[in-house]
Amino acid sequence: MDETNQTVDALRERFPNLLDPPSDDICYATSNRQDAVKEMASECDLVLVVGSDNSSNSVRLVEVALEAGATAAHLIDNASLMDEAWLEGVDTVGVTSGASVPDLLVQELLERLAGYGFGEVAEVETAQENLTFSLPKELRKDLRAEPVNG
Repeated sequence: MDETNQTVDALRERFPNLLDPPSDDICYATSNRQDAVKEMASECDLVLVVGSDNSSNSVRLVEVALEAGATAAHLIDNASLMDEAWLEGVDTVGVTSGASVPDLLVQELLERLAGYGFGEVAEVETAQENLTFSLPKELRKDLRAEPVNG
């Protein structure tokens, strides 16, 4: 989100009549996670991001954590890849994930951290994610046409 805003600002400076992109062009879940990381990072000795290194939003979460004041931040695919050496001298660990990461992977990391004495969890919520998405019109029509058994 920050990089997009910087790019739009630079373009607007060069082209004053430029129209802004729609605000919903960037995934709301990605924006919400970046905002939450900004909120918590300065209080964390370590931020762990669950996600893949080929996910730009997961990679960006590590960068955002460091820019926002986290002492260290690492991207891991799953809990088994956490290096326990990262926990030396750490009092507070922040945990987040890429937008498409299954919650199970985050829960497994929290369980592993609890095994090292990091069992107290405080959630950081910067936005309510309560969006629902409708099926495309064509699929809704197909569902109505099928008989319901049961």
